[in-house]
Amino acid sequence: MKRCYLAFLRHAHYYQAEQVPSAHQPHGLTEQGIEACQQAAETLQKLIEHQNWTLYPNIYSANLLRAWQTANEIEHHLPWPCQISSTAQLNERSVGSLANLTLSEIEGVIEQDPRFSPLPPHWKSNSDFCLPVDGAESLMQSGTRVSQFIQQTLNQVLAQSSQSDRPQLIIMIGHGASFRHAAYQLGILEKAEIGRYSMHYAQPMVFECRQEQHAMAIDLIAGKWKVRQEVERPD
Repeated sequence: MKRCYLAFLRHAHYYQAEQVPSAHQPHGLTEQGIEACQQAAETLQKLIEHQNWTLYPNIYSANLLRAWQTANEIEHHLPWPCQISSTAQLNERSVGSLANLTLSEIEGVIEQDPRFSPLPPHWKSNSDFCLPVDGAESLMQSGTRVSQFIQQTLNQVLAQSSQSDRPQLIIMIGHGASFRHAAYQLGILEKAEIGRYSMHYAQPMVFECRQEQHAMAIDLIAGKWKVRQEVERPD
């Protein structure tokens, strides 16, 4: 049975504006985040060597700076040649034309626009709610986008491999909320677990991916979800 492995990492710690949805914030990594990337690279290297895998030559990264920097730092500390491929398919949920406004500013814009109804309670963490503005998507829509990219990439890698090849580890750097919703659509999480879990900054979650008949089976084999506390900010 053909199989490959996927290491999905949330970007490292970054300069996040307060009371602003993380979404498409343009800010880069903190020093703490940069240091964590080196630790992530060391973890990935040890795993590849211990399991006798090979590194897939592309590290896939979301387009946002914090994700690209995470990928770049990890690539710099790995001993094998690889290149970074950035794609908007791995981006965080978009809030469209309201990007980089504070929560109160977003709510104010909606209240002042006669075309829109008031925002529902907990709109920011509601998986199926989409802001009524150009370019916005729901968390679940972002998960669909990410899951489709993951599925297409896994299918491509497995199609190009043979049974005798050493398994490959594919590294992807993205965002916590969009990946958790993708994990639900890939059968990794139950829907009730989406809001229960978060992801640690720059810590690999590693999945075994197997083609079984006409479906892809994906199982977590290394790494842990971060259990969210009640006081943590919603998505």
